[in-house]
Amino acid sequence: MSSATKRVVLIEDHSLISDGVKQLLSSLPGYQVVGEVTDGLEAYAACQRMAPDLVLMDLGLPGMDGIDVICQLKQRWPELKIMVLTANSNEHRARAALEAGAIAYILKKSSQQTLLAALQTVTAGRPFVDPALDQQQISEKPSLDGTVSLTVRERQILKLIAQALRNRDIAENLKITIKTVETHRLNLMRKLNAHSAVALTNWAVRLGIHDN
Repeated sequence: MSSATKRVVLIEDHSLISDGVKQLLSSLPGYQVVGEVTDGLEAYAACQRMAPDLVLMDLGLPGMDGIDVICQLKQRWPELKIMVLTANSNEHRARAALEAGAIAYILKKSSQQTLLAALQTVTAGRPFVDPALDQQQISEKPSLDGTVSLTVRERQILKLIAQALRNRDIAENLKITIKTVETHRLNLMRKLNAHSAVALTNWAVRLGIHDN
């Protein structure tokens, strides 16, 4: 394998999509798919084993939300290039993915040419956002967003709060204590200056955490 060949890991739970992407990459010089996983929880271990240069991933993954996967991977491998390939055309979600560390955001409904353009742009070290999305809306930050920095666990809890889960349900879901959930909820309220479940839910939507 040439040293210029990009090692690619696919994180996608729909085989039709992953098969199509694999077929496209195999027709291009300079790319080799070295691993595939279908679950967000498996992504970290796969990247440890495969040492990819590039990750192509969905956001609506079983096991772990795609934004949290991006945060986790970028925290461990800051130089890793992550391209999101998703059906979610919500600009809030795109902004959240890019802020988490993704370098590209492409819609599954877009043409093969769009994905090829994204690959070329990312290989050159530049970010790429699907032209079907409102670029201005993605780049504009709602007030306070620039000062908000949430941990992976806080994002998980905020998402579950937005789904109207009680502290007990959140604790069971994440296999942590109710006391830990309460502490995180208080920290979220302090960080976001939000003093009710409704206000926290609004923040989840603004930060692109609410959508699957």
